[in-house]
Amino acid sequence: MKHVIDFRSDTVTKPTPAMLEAMFAAQVGDDVYGEDPTINALEAKAAAMFGMEAGLFCPSGTMTNQIAIKAHTQPLTEVICDVTAHIYQYEGGGISFNSGASVALIHGNRGKITPQQVEAHIRPADNIHFPETRLVALENTCNKGGGAFYTLPEIAAISDVCKCHNLALHLDGARVFNALVASGEDAKNYGLYFDSISICLSKGLGAPVGSVLLGTKDFIKQSKRIRKVLGGGIRQGGYLAAAGIYALDHHVERLTEDHAKAKLLEKTLLEAGYVESVLSVETNIVIFKLNEKYTDAAFVAALAQQGIAASSFGPQMIRFVTHLDISDDMLERTLEMLKKL
Repeated sequence: MKHVIDFRSDTVTKPTPAMLEAMFAAQVGDDVYGEDPTINALEAKAAAMFGMEAGLFCPSGTMTNQIAIKAHTQPLTEVICDVTAHIYQYEGGGISFNSGASVALIHGNRGKITPQQVEAHIRPADNIHFPETRLVALENTCNKGGGAFYTLPEIAAISDVCKCHNLALHLDGARVFNALVASGEDAKNYGLYFDSISICLSKGLGAPVGSVLLGTKDFIKQSKRIRKVLGGGIRQGGYLAAAGIYALDHHVERLTEDHAKAKLLEKTLLEAGYVESVLSVETNIVIFKLNEKYTDAAFVAALAQQGIAASSFGPQMIRFVTHLDISDDMLERTLEMLKKL
Protein backbone atom coordinates (compact mmCIF):
# COMPACT_ATOMS: atom_id res chain seq x y z
CA MET A 1 0.00 0.00 0.00
CA LYS A 2 1.26 3.48 -0.85
CA HIS A 3 2.31 5.56 2.15
CA VAL A 4 -0.26 8.32 2.55
CA ILE A 5 0.42 9.24 6.19
CA ASP A 6 4.10 10.07 6.50
CA PHE A 7 5.59 10.43 9.98
CA ARG A 8 9.19 9.71 8.93
CA SER A 9 10.25 13.36 9.23
CA ASP A 10 8.98 16.92 9.06
CA THR A 11 11.16 17.30 5.95
CA VAL A 12 8.55 15.49 3.82
CA THR A 13 6.12 18.41 3.69
CA LYS A 14 4.94 19.92 0.41
CA PRO A 15 4.50 23.68 -0.13
CA THR A 16 0.98 24.88 0.58
CA PRO A 17 -0.95 26.56 -2.27
CA ALA A 18 -0.34 29.97 -0.68
CA MET A 19 3.39 29.24 -0.34
CA LEU A 20 3.55 28.19 -3.99
CA GLU A 21 1.82 31.42 -4.98
CA ALA A 22 4.43 33.41 -3.06
CA MET A 23 7.22 31.46 -4.75
CA PHE A 24 5.90 32.07 -8.27
CA ALA A 25 5.48 35.79 -7.51
CA ALA A 26 9.05 36.22 -6.22
CA GLN A 27 11.34 38.89 -7.61
CA VAL A 28 14.71 37.33 -8.38
CA GLY A 29 18.24 38.17 -9.44
CA ASP A 30 21.67 36.55 -9.31
CA ASP A 31 22.45 35.85 -5.66
CA VAL A 32 26.12 35.07 -6.35
CA TYR A 33 26.37 38.76 -7.25
CA GLY A 34 24.23 39.63 -4.21
CA GLU A 35 21.43 40.77 -6.53
CA ASP A 36 18.51 38.52 -5.60
CA PRO A 37 16.12 40.84 -3.69
CA THR A 38 14.08 38.01 -2.20
CA ILE A 39 17.11 36.19 -0.82
CA ASN A 40 18.41 39.49 0.55
CA ALA A 41 15.04 40.09 2.22
CA LEU A 42 14.97 36.60 3.75
CA GLU A 43 18.49 36.93 5.12
CA ALA A 44 17.71 40.32 6.66
CA LYS A 45 14.41 39.12 8.08
CA ALA A 46 15.89 36.02 9.69
CA ALA A 47 18.81 37.96 11.15
CA ALA A 48 16.51 40.58 12.66
CA MET A 49 14.29 37.88 14.18
CA PHE A 50 17.24 36.46 16.12
CA GLY A 51 18.97 39.71 16.98
CA MET A 52 21.88 39.02 14.63
CA GLU A 53 23.55 41.38 12.14
CA ALA A 54 23.38 39.36 8.92
CA GLY A 55 22.33 36.10 7.32
CA LEU A 56 23.35 33.71 4.55
CA PHE A 57 20.82 31.55 2.66
CA CYS A 58 21.99 28.00 1.91
CA PRO A 59 20.40 24.87 0.47
CA SER A 60 20.51 22.88 3.70
CA GLY A 61 21.09 22.89 7.43
CA THR A 62 24.06 20.60 6.94
CA MET A 63 25.68 23.25 4.78
CA THR A 64 24.98 26.09 7.23
CA ASN A 65 26.34 24.01 10.12
CA GLN A 66 29.44 22.96 8.21
CA ILE A 67 30.14 26.51 7.02
CA ALA A 68 29.85 27.77 10.59
CA ILE A 69 32.18 25.09 11.95
CA LYS A 70 34.78 25.86 9.29
CA ALA A 71 34.52 29.58 9.94
CA HIS A 72 35.00 29.11 13.70
CA THR A 73 37.79 26.51 13.61
CA GLN A 74 40.96 25.46 11.85
CA PRO A 75 42.93 22.20 11.76
CA LEU A 76 44.34 21.16 15.16
CA THR A 77 41.34 22.67 16.96
CA GLU A 78 38.34 20.92 18.50
CA VAL A 79 34.53 21.17 18.64
CA ILE A 80 32.59 20.25 21.78
CA CYS A 81 29.13 18.75 21.25
CA ASP A 82 26.80 16.03 22.49
CA VAL A 83 27.49 12.51 21.23
CA THR A 84 24.06 12.45 19.54
CA ALA A 85 24.47 15.83 17.83
CA HIS A 86 23.42 16.07 14.19
CA ILE A 87 26.71 17.75 13.26
CA TYR A 88 28.53 14.62 14.46
CA GLN A 89 26.09 11.81 13.67
CA TYR A 90 24.39 12.85 10.44
CA GLU A 91 26.60 15.20 8.45
CA GLY A 92 28.83 12.63 6.81
CA GLY A 93 31.93 13.25 8.89
CA GLY A 94 31.93 16.82 7.63
CA ILE A 95 33.73 18.25 10.65
CA SER A 96 36.88 16.29 9.81
CA PHE A 97 36.49 16.46 6.03
CA ASN A 98 35.66 20.15 5.71
CA SER A 99 37.44 21.67 8.71
CA GLY A 100 40.13 19.20 9.77
CA ALA A 101 38.93 19.66 13.33
CA SER A 102 38.62 17.14 16.14
CA VAL A 103 35.47 16.51 18.17
CA ALA A 104 35.09 16.18 21.95
CA LEU A 105 31.89 14.24 22.63
CA ILE A 106 29.74 14.72 25.71
CA HIS A 107 27.17 12.20 26.90
CA GLY A 108 24.41 14.64 27.80
CA ASN A 109 20.79 14.11 28.76
CA ARG A 110 18.58 13.63 25.70
CA GLY A 111 21.07 15.57 23.60
CA LYS A 112 21.45 18.43 26.06
CA ILE A 113 24.80 19.19 27.65
CA THR A 114 25.48 21.23 30.79
CA PRO A 115 27.89 24.10 31.54
CA GLN A 116 29.76 21.79 33.91
CA GLN A 117 30.23 19.19 31.18
CA VAL A 118 31.46 21.84 28.75
CA GLU A 119 33.94 23.13 31.33
CA ALA A 120 35.22 19.60 31.94
CA HIS A 121 35.87 19.00 28.22
CA ILE A 122 37.87 22.18 27.52
CA ARG A 123 41.48 21.22 26.72
CA PRO A 124 44.42 22.78 28.60
CA ALA A 125 45.67 25.51 26.29
CA ASP A 126 49.37 24.96 27.10
CA ASN A 127 49.43 21.19 26.45
CA ILE A 128 50.59 20.42 22.90
CA HIS A 129 49.33 16.83 23.13
CA PHE A 130 45.74 18.02 22.75
CA PRO A 131 43.81 19.87 20.07
CA GLU A 132 42.86 23.41 21.03
CA THR A 133 39.24 23.80 22.09
CA ARG A 134 37.66 26.40 19.83
CA LEU A 135 33.91 25.86 19.46
CA VAL A 136 30.88 24.58 21.40
CA ALA A 137 27.85 23.50 19.36
CA LEU A 138 24.32 23.02 20.71
CA GLU A 139 21.29 21.54 18.94
CA ASN A 140 17.79 22.89 19.51
CA THR A 141 15.59 20.94 19.48
CA CYS A 142 17.57 17.70 19.96
CA ASN A 143 16.57 15.20 17.28
CA LYS A 144 18.00 12.08 18.95
CA GLY A 145 16.69 13.38 22.27
CA GLY A 146 13.09 13.19 21.10
CA GLY A 147 12.63 16.92 20.58
CA ALA A 148 13.99 18.02 23.97
CA PHE A 149 15.10 21.64 23.98
CA TYR A 150 17.36 24.12 25.75
CA THR A 151 15.74 27.07 27.49
CA LEU A 152 17.33 30.51 27.36
CA PRO A 153 18.66 30.29 30.94
CA GLU A 154 20.35 26.99 30.06
CA ILE A 155 21.84 28.55 26.94
CA ALA A 156 22.97 31.61 28.87
CA ALA A 157 24.84 29.44 31.39
CA ILE A 158 26.74 27.62 28.63
CA SER A 159 27.43 30.95 26.91
CA ASP A 160 29.04 32.24 30.13
CA VAL A 161 31.46 29.30 30.11
CA CYS A 162 32.29 29.91 26.45
CA LYS A 163 32.96 33.60 27.01
CA CYS A 164 35.14 32.84 30.03
CA HIS A 165 37.32 30.56 27.88
CA ASN A 166 37.14 32.60 24.66
CA LEU A 167 35.20 29.89 22.81
CA ALA A 168 32.68 30.43 20.04
CA LEU A 169 29.12 29.11 20.54
CA HIS A 170 27.13 27.81 17.57
CA LEU A 171 23.48 26.74 17.44
CA ASP A 172 22.25 24.03 15.12
CA GLY A 173 18.70 25.38 15.17
CA ALA A 174 17.21 22.78 12.85
CA ARG A 175 13.96 22.90 14.85
CA VAL A 176 14.59 26.03 16.88
CA PHE A 177 11.12 27.39 16.15
CA ASN A 178 9.61 24.33 17.82
CA ALA A 179 11.68 25.17 20.89
CA LEU A 180 10.65 28.81 20.80
CA VAL A 181 6.95 28.05 20.43
CA ALA A 182 7.04 25.41 23.18
CA SER A 183 8.93 27.67 25.61
CA GLY A 184 7.30 30.98 24.69
CA GLU A 185 10.75 32.60 24.49
CA ASP A 186 11.74 35.46 22.19
CA ALA A 187 14.01 34.51 19.29
CA LYS A 188 15.73 37.90 19.46
CA ASN A 189 17.35 36.97 22.76
CA TYR A 190 19.31 34.19 21.06
CA GLY A 191 21.53 36.83 19.49
CA LEU A 192 22.77 37.70 22.99
CA TYR A 193 24.37 34.30 23.45
CA PHE A 194 25.32 32.68 20.14
CA ASP A 195 28.13 33.65 17.79
CA SER A 196 26.35 31.85 14.95
CA ILE A 197 22.93 30.30 14.44
CA SER A 198 21.63 27.95 11.76
CA ILE A 199 17.86 27.98 11.27
CA CYS A 200 16.10 25.45 9.06
CA LEU A 201 13.10 26.39 6.94
CA SER A 202 12.37 23.00 5.40
CA LYS A 203 11.35 21.07 8.52
CA GLY A 204 8.45 22.19 10.70
CA LEU A 205 8.04 25.44 8.81
CA GLY A 206 7.23 23.56 5.62
CA ALA A 207 9.44 25.28 3.04
CA PRO A 208 10.71 22.94 0.31
CA VAL A 209 14.40 23.86 0.61
CA GLY A 210 16.73 26.00 2.65
CA SER A 211 18.40 27.12 5.85
CA VAL A 212 19.84 30.47 6.92
CA LEU A 213 23.13 30.96 8.76
CA LEU A 214 23.17 33.99 11.07
CA GLY A 215 26.00 35.94 12.63
CA THR A 216 27.93 39.21 12.52
CA LYS A 217 28.51 40.95 9.19
CA ASP A 218 32.17 39.91 9.22
CA PHE A 219 31.27 36.30 10.05
CA ILE A 220 28.73 36.14 7.22
CA LYS A 221 31.22 37.69 4.81
CA GLN A 222 33.68 34.91 5.64
CA SER A 223 30.89 32.32 5.50
CA LYS A 224 29.85 33.44 2.03
CA ARG A 225 33.38 32.72 0.81
CA ILE A 226 33.18 29.24 2.35
CA ARG A 227 29.76 28.67 0.77
CA LYS A 228 31.27 29.50 -2.60
CA VAL A 229 34.03 26.94 -2.15
CA LEU A 230 31.47 24.31 -1.10
CA GLY A 231 29.46 24.99 -4.26
CA GLY A 232 26.59 26.72 -2.53
CA GLY A 233 25.83 29.51 -4.99
CA ILE A 234 22.22 29.19 -6.14
CA ARG A 235 21.78 32.11 -8.57
CA GLN A 236 18.04 32.95 -8.86
CA GLY A 237 17.26 31.32 -5.55
CA GLY A 238 14.64 33.89 -4.65
CA TYR A 239 11.95 31.44 -5.71
CA LEU A 240 13.09 29.26 -2.82
CA ALA A 241 13.70 32.16 -0.45
CA ALA A 242 10.13 33.34 -0.99
CA ALA A 243 8.93 30.06 0.49
CA GLY A 244 11.16 30.73 3.50
CA ILE A 245 9.72 34.22 4.00
CA TYR A 246 6.20 32.84 3.75
CA ALA A 247 7.07 30.11 6.26
CA LEU A 248 8.45 32.61 8.78
CA ASP A 249 5.35 34.79 8.39
CA HIS A 250 2.69 32.06 8.49
CA HIS A 251 3.98 28.72 9.80
CA VAL A 252 5.68 29.44 13.12
CA GLU A 253 2.75 29.74 15.53
CA ARG A 254 0.98 26.76 13.98
CA LEU A 255 3.77 24.51 15.30
CA THR A 256 1.66 24.22 18.47
CA GLU A 257 -0.69 22.03 16.42
CA ASP A 258 2.16 19.63 15.65
CA HIS A 259 3.11 19.52 19.31
CA ALA A 260 -0.46 18.72 20.32
CA LYS A 261 -0.62 15.87 17.79
CA ALA A 262 2.66 14.48 19.12
CA LYS A 263 1.25 14.45 22.66
CA LEU A 264 -1.76 12.43 21.47
CA LEU A 265 0.60 9.92 19.88
CA GLU A 266 2.52 9.75 23.15
CA LYS A 267 -0.65 9.06 25.14
CA THR A 268 -1.71 6.21 22.86
CA LEU A 269 1.76 4.66 22.79
CA LEU A 270 2.08 4.74 26.58
CA GLU A 271 -1.06 2.59 26.73
CA ALA A 272 0.07 0.15 24.00
CA GLY A 273 1.07 -3.36 25.03
CA TYR A 274 3.99 -3.50 22.59
CA VAL A 275 5.73 -0.36 23.88
CA GLU A 276 8.37 -0.56 26.58
CA SER A 277 8.94 3.18 27.01
CA VAL A 278 8.37 6.58 25.40
CA LEU A 279 10.65 9.59 25.65
CA SER A 280 8.66 12.43 27.18
CA VAL A 281 7.24 14.47 24.31
CA GLU A 282 8.16 18.17 24.41
CA THR A 283 7.71 19.25 20.79
CA ASN A 284 6.95 17.38 17.54
CA ILE A 285 9.19 14.31 17.83
CA VAL A 286 7.99 11.05 19.38
CA ILE A 287 10.59 8.37 20.07
CA PHE A 288 9.60 5.10 21.69
CA LYS A 289 11.08 1.69 22.46
CA LEU A 290 9.33 -1.53 21.51
CA ASN A 291 9.21 -4.59 23.73
CA GLU A 292 9.80 -8.12 22.46
CA LYS A 293 6.45 -8.30 20.59
CA TYR A 294 7.91 -6.49 17.55
CA THR A 295 11.31 -5.77 16.11
CA ASP A 296 11.66 -2.24 14.83
CA ALA A 297 11.73 -3.54 11.25
CA ALA A 298 8.58 -5.62 11.75
CA PHE A 299 6.77 -2.69 13.37
CA VAL A 300 7.63 -0.32 10.53
CA ALA A 301 6.48 -2.97 8.04
CA ALA A 302 3.18 -3.45 9.89
CA LEU A 303 2.51 0.28 9.74
CA ALA A 304 3.45 0.39 6.06
CA GLN A 305 0.80 -2.21 5.28
CA GLN A 306 -1.73 0.30 6.57
CA GLY A 307 -0.29 3.20 4.57
CA ILE A 308 1.56 4.75 7.52
CA ALA A 309 5.27 5.58 7.31
CA ALA A 310 7.54 5.81 10.36
CA SER A 311 11.29 5.59 10.94
CA SER A 312 13.33 2.91 12.64
CA PHE A 313 15.61 4.87 14.97
CA GLY A 314 17.91 2.15 16.21
CA PRO A 315 17.41 -1.32 17.71
CA GLN A 316 13.78 -1.55 18.93
CA MET A 317 13.45 2.25 18.56
CA ILE A 318 10.82 4.03 16.43
CA ARG A 319 10.46 7.74 15.61
CA PHE A 320 7.32 9.63 14.61
CA VAL A 321 7.53 13.31 13.61
CA THR A 322 4.40 15.42 13.28
CA HIS A 323 4.16 18.24 10.75
CA LEU A 324 1.78 20.43 8.79
CA ASP A 325 0.90 17.69 6.28
CA ILE A 326 -0.50 15.45 9.03
CA SER A 327 -4.20 16.30 9.16
CA ASP A 328 -6.55 15.60 12.07
CA ASP A 329 -8.10 12.74 10.09
CA MET A 330 -4.66 11.24 9.39
CA LEU A 331 -3.77 11.42 13.05
CA GLU A 332 -7.04 9.79 14.08
CA ARG A 333 -6.53 6.96 11.64
CA THR A 334 -3.00 6.46 12.97
CA LEU A 335 -4.13 6.41 16.60
CA GLU A 336 -6.77 3.82 15.78
CA MET A 337 -4.20 1.66 14.00
CA LEU A 338 -1.71 1.92 16.89
CA LYS A 339 -4.41 0.70 19.27
CA LYS A 340 -5.08 -2.36 17.09
CA LEU A 341 -1.49 -3.52 16.62
